Amino acid sequence: MFGFGKKKTVADDNKLYTPVTGEVINLENVSDPVFAGKMMGDGFAVEPTEGTIVSPVAGKVTIQQGHAVVLERADGLEILVHIGIDTVSLNGAPFTPNVKVGDVVEGGDTLATVDWQQVDDAKLPKTTMVLITNSAEKLDTLSVDVGNSSAGSQIGQAIAIG
Repeated sequence: MFGFGKKKTVADDNKLYTPVTGEVINLENVSDPVFAGKMMGDGFAVEPTEGTIVSPVAGKVTIQQGHAVVLERADGLEILVHIGIDTVSLNGAPFTPNVKVGDVVEGGDTLATVDWQQVDDAKLPKTTMVLITNSAEKLDTLSVDVGNSSAGSQIGQAIAIG
């Protein structure tokens, strides 16, 4: 009657949303060669100016590790949101998660907040990546508008094969 216990399903949404307010850049321009070389998948990055991280896609949370969240879209694309570069070394300290594994989110829903001062103090880049980790097998086309953007704004789309 009230929808208690009802499983929320992942929306069939191929749009991409800015995960954090800042400047959207091409992945090739990221300072880390692993990300820039697309070794972890195709995608884009943001040089953040604010600390709220939102979901770049509609999906189900499959991994939540503070500095990284993985989401699976309805079409099977796996999306990694990697907050900062080498921030795994901070053992989760600057990250406050807002989601847990199994949660279903819409594009623009809050995933976490970050205390960027701690990242700055550790002299680590704040660059935040959105990567399609199974892009070699599943991604047909990716389009992203670069430039300044607000968290949750639609900036492109990722189309899965078939």
